[in-house]
Amino acid sequence: MATEIRVPTLGESVSEATIGRWFKKPGDAVKADEPVLELETDKVTLEVNAPASGTLGEIIAKDGETVAPGAVLGSIVEGGAATASAAAPKAEATKAAPAAAPAPAAAAPGAAKDHGPAVSRIAAESGVNPANVGGTGKDGRVTKGDMLAAIATGGAAAAAPAAPVSVRAPSAPVDAEREERVKMTKLRQTIARRLKEAQNTAAMLTTFNDVDMSAVMSLRSQYKDVFEKKHGTKLGFMGFFTKAVVQALKDIPAVNAEIDGQDLVYKNYYHIGVAVGTEKGLVVPVVRDADNLSIAGIEKTIADFGKRARDGKLGIEEMQGGTFTITNGGIYGSLMSTPILNAPQSGILGMHRIEERPVVRNGQVVVRPMMYLALSYDHRIVDGKEAVTFLVRVKDALEDPARLVLDL
Repeated sequence: MATEIRVPTLGESVSEATIGRWFKKPGDAVKADEPVLELETDKVTLEVNAPASGTLGEIIAKDGETVAPGAVLGSIVEGGAATASAAAPKAEATKAAPAAAPAPAAAAPGAAKDHGPAVSRIAAESGVNPANVGGTGKDGRVTKGDMLAAIATGGAAAAAPAAPVSVRAPSAPVDAEREERVKMTKLRQTIARRLKEAQNTAAMLTTFNDVDMSAVMSLRSQYKDVFEKKHGTKLGFMGFFTKAVVQALKDIPAVNAEIDGQDLVYKNYYHIGVAVGTEKGLVVPVVRDADNLSIAGIEKTIADFGKRARDGKLGIEEMQGGTFTITNGGIYGSLMSTPILNAPQSGILGMHRIEERPVVRNGQVVVRPMMYLALSYDHRIVDGKEAVTFLVRVKDALEDPARLVLDL
């Protein structure tokens, strides 16, 4: 008896995945819940576990193939080697993302498809016809993002490729022999596409300030040992920054909002994305309802995210729904940067390295551990005054951490 290995549910807005690699070969013994292959989506890399114990049968979806949720990837035969004939009849019917039947020559890119109520509403409000918009959704459907991009570019958007395509001049033969061409992963393709979309869509601007980290560093040095002993996690800086950001978002709600067509959506909850670098690219897990967590709770959550992100164990749902993002380039030595928005969010805070610099305090030049802060924001939503005020609120909270405890 054979048990099918299928693509699991991939999460909201994820319609396909790519086979990264199989960990087993046909004929290998497998145990129930043992990872047998790796899937790459445009949001995360995840492992698919064996649904039963037995022997791996024929592999239907090979490395590099694109598969859809529910597609059959292979099979496990109980107690013995699998036969190719048991799985072969399913190959054609279940292989993911087959080539679509050719559309009539006269059909427009978005014609004769039900694109959903959000697209219909935007079309009615903006006058942009989905039939003239290149769809990037499943089966060429036009998404809300496609419509907003079309509006921003004057009415019609060209169909977006799955990955950025650039035309490069051929290298000289002596150089070409020393080049290596590697296909971009789904995650890297999505990072590239989303960052470029953010630049093309938002009116992005960055404002800077610096913060004296003396008080936070002193507090951390004083309590880090007892903190770790009690809570089982290290006391870092992200807990302080997350609490400071939440307080500032409460004071300046526009930074926690987003544009939806011709509406502004103000979010009265605080889901803070924390950018984490991995070998395969940047991922942004979300600390949900950060306003309800203590600094210890935030540090525990972020430490867990960081470990699982590096191990490829994050779930897709853990990287969705953020309202604001914090990115820390300081851990890599960055002195200053202009972070790119994590669309559709309207703000992202960049942290940088702490560096001792001379500053003036009470008429005296003293040395203090200083950090540059950068707030990139969508100027369509957030005015300059609001952006500067937000950054000052964060600075004030960090330079006087008692504000974080007293909610001031």
